[in-house]
Parts: sequence; C-alpha cells; structure tokens
Amino acid sequence: MFEIKEKKKLAHLVTLLRVKAPRIAEKRKAGQFVVLRLNEHGERIPLTIADSDPVEGTITIIVQEVGKTTALLSNKLEGDAILDVVGPLGRPTHIENYGTAVCVGGGIGTAVTYPIGRALKEAGCKVVSVIGSRTKDLLILEDEMRSVSDELFITTDDGSYGHHGFVTNVLEEFIAGKRKIGMVIAVGPVPMMRAVAQVTRPHGILTMVSLNPIMVDGTGMCGSCRVTIAGQNRFVCVDGPEFNGHEVDFNELIRRNRSYLKEERMAMEEFVYHEGARCYERRGD
Repeated sequence: MFEIKEKKKLAHLVTLLRVKAPRIAEKRKAGQFVVLRLNEHGERIPLTIADSDPVEGTITIIVQEVGKTTALLSNKLEGDAILDVVGPLGRPTHIENYGTAVCVGGGIGTAVTYPIGRALKEAGCKVVSVIGSRTKDLLILEDEMRSVSDELFITTDDGSYGHHGFVTNVLEEFIAGKRKIGMVIAVGPVPMMRAVAQVTRPHGILTMVSLNPIMVDGTGMCGSCRVTIAGQNRFVCVDGPEFNGHEVDFNELIRRNRSYLKEERMAMEEFVYHEGARCYERRGD
C-alpha cells in the first residue's frame, strides 16, 4: 500500500498528490511515469511523476479528473492509501545541452514539462517555457515553471491571463525572431502537440512529444499503447513515452484514444450516480 502524504488542489478538477514510494523516488528520472491501481477491482492508469523527494521517499503525481478512476483518485484524502504504484516506467528524457530548449506545456501537460525543464536547466540549457490553458483558473505550476526557466510565457485561450491565444502562437513568434532553438519538447492534448510539430517541421527543429495513449500493463505485453512512429509500430510504455513529433501518426493516435469513449462515459455516469455524491461530500468541495 502507498500512503498519500499530501493532497493539494491546483485547479478545477486538477489535484496534486504526494505519495510515499521510496524505491520509485530514489530511481525516477525526468520523463518517466508510474502505473497505479486504486483497489483490487480497479483499472490501471499511467500518471507522470512530476517530482520526487528521495530523502522523504515520496513522489508527486498530478491528476486531472477525466473519468471514474481519476475521480476516485482525486477524492482520496491525506492518509488514504493506493493499492499499487508501479514504476518508474518508460524511458527517461534524453537530456543534453541543446543550447536553447523550449518547453511547451498545455493544460495538465505542464506537469510533465516541469521535471524535464528542470533537468534541461541543470544540463546547462537556456530554458524557454511556454505554458497554456483555456483560462487563468486552469493554469497550473506557474511558479514551478518560472523557477526552472530563463524565460516564461503564459497563454490562455480566452485571454484572461498572459498572451491571448495558443502556445503555438508564442512559439511561432519566437521562431520568427530568428532565435536559434536546439530542441522543443511539447506535452499536452494531442491536437496541441500535433500543432507544435507542424510549426517546427518547416524549420527542421528537433521536436519531442510525450504521448499518453490508452495503457494497461505498462511493460509492453498488452499492446494497448501501440502507436505508429515513422511508419513503424512502437509501444509507448517501453519505447517512449517521448518520440520525435515529426514522426508521430497523430491521426491514428487520436482514433485509438477514442476507442473506449462509450465505456468510459458509462462508467463515469454510474460512478456519479452511485458514489459521486458520497465521495464529494467526504472530500468537502
């Protein structure tokens, strides 16, 4: 069992959890993730390790409520436990001094770009970060991203904070300014990552994206996280989660991510009807 040592609400439907997992905290590297299961009858879901403290033996995960399992996880309290936390999984981010590295985070994707940005900064890169959300209230980890960035740009779709527009608008302006970029890492909704790759492709800028497809076992056995990279089958859990964005078949990824929308919707509706009111009353919000 893995105890929840701290819980903090970051934004609407977005929660930070600090979980006791000493062995994972000691070994994890930027870009890696865990697969967790709440109880014996629960599904397995992947979540990025946003931070860790080897001394305290804790890892930090950030969860957005998008379905039954993430809702149940968000409703847990400090002192509660998670049955299984397996990791660290996936290949760590390849870190080197690229000169100027641009970290682009959209929505919950900022939880992934934060540890990567910090690792790039420690490697000597000049880190330029662009983080965005639909509205100011949904923005997360602004202070954390500022602490690892030489420059930080913020965008909101509705213009309620920072630049009015999308993260790609800022990236386009940055490229148009003739500033040399060694690499771009983009993490967020699939359409956003695809848009970033489209912006950088004509300029030949190395662009890595971190994919989060449907995943079950996290060890390459089930094949549910299959993606097509440069025309070849790859499994995100063992070959990724990061790939060259110019080689990803984003259209296939979008289709595969929609495979169980009907079942996910039914499970969420059942959860809200039978358990939601009780859980939210317990959580107090």
